[in-house]
Amino acid sequence: MQASDSFTQDIDLLEFKPAWWLKNCHLQTILAKYLAPKLHLPLTAELFDLPDGDELMLHWGSVTPNQQTPLVLLLHGLEGSFRSHYIRGVMHSLQQQGFACLLMHFRGCHGEANKLPRAYHSGDTADVGTVIQMLQQRFPNVKLAAVGFSLGGNVLMKYCGEQAEQCPLQAAVSVSAPLHLAASADRIDQGFSRFYQRYLLGRLKQTMQRKLIKHQPFPLPLTPNDIKKLRTIRQFDDLLTAPLHGFANADDYYHQASAKPYLARITRPCLLIHAKDDPFLAPSVIPLQPQPPLQLLLSKHGGHVGYINGGTPWRPTYWLDSVIPAFLQQHLRNIPDAHPLPAVEPRHITGTD
Repeated sequence: MQASDSFTQDIDLLEFKPAWWLKNCHLQTILAKYLAPKLHLPLTAELFDLPDGDELMLHWGSVTPNQQTPLVLLLHGLEGSFRSHYIRGVMHSLQQQGFACLLMHFRGCHGEANKLPRAYHSGDTADVGTVIQMLQQRFPNVKLAAVGFSLGGNVLMKYCGEQAEQCPLQAAVSVSAPLHLAASADRIDQGFSRFYQRYLLGRLKQTMQRKLIKHQPFPLPLTPNDIKKLRTIRQFDDLLTAPLHGFANADDYYHQASAKPYLARITRPCLLIHAKDDPFLAPSVIPLQPQPPLQLLLSKHGGHVGYINGGTPWRPTYWLDSVIPAFLQQHLRNIPDAHPLPAVEPRHITGTD
């Protein structure tokens, strides 16, 4: 494990060592989801209106943000949601340590098609910025941080770089982020990684098929059969993601949306977590010599958002659930102070678990 000098005082905690029974990167990636405990995580759902007439689903945790209790915004990965194991695990751990948490679903990722034909993409920082602006208005004296996983990590690092000195976050964490999108699109189309591509592409196709039905006339000349024929994520991005969001083609989208060129502009403490054996990502996503305030934790093993470091197959332990709160504790100086979340008054409120 490599770590920058400013973040080494708890090296025993920080160093990722895979469970002896789970060193293989594909097992780490796949079993991390299926072995995750069924955590009871009370959440309050809010439909949040966006300036363009669309809406996002937000899920609030059960801890109240205040001057002593920072608020952490969580961003899921491609086609993720509040059901994603990594979201539930880290949110539970953060709340246990006194942080307030909010999960932002990207457009259409909460189980229903969003109002507009457009969707979300790896460089879509505008919605994140809108939500953070809302948080500043609702909680003007609360420290803010954010954690992004995979696609959400790329969005978060791009946002931090775009904001530079004006970034309202005190700290941020990126996990397994495809910071170089073109190379990662090529990587996931190789070898066994095509297994993950088929899974993700299948979910993307389902989402887009729902959009074709809901939004007629659709802004692109497509049929359900056109979508069905797609075989790679690059093809999907070329046919759908790019033109729907104003890019010329997939290569233009990858160039403009990749967060890696923005890293040098980041001015807030940011932790980048990567595994060398990540089957989703090309090696070029990893910054070779990140400069402060960027800090890199690079492990030999871990897979893609896996990081099972101990326990048994029946009760595994997840390293991310320890290292992420530790980093945020250091930079936000949080004082554990958990309270039930008071009622918020958005346009729509529903309860969910």
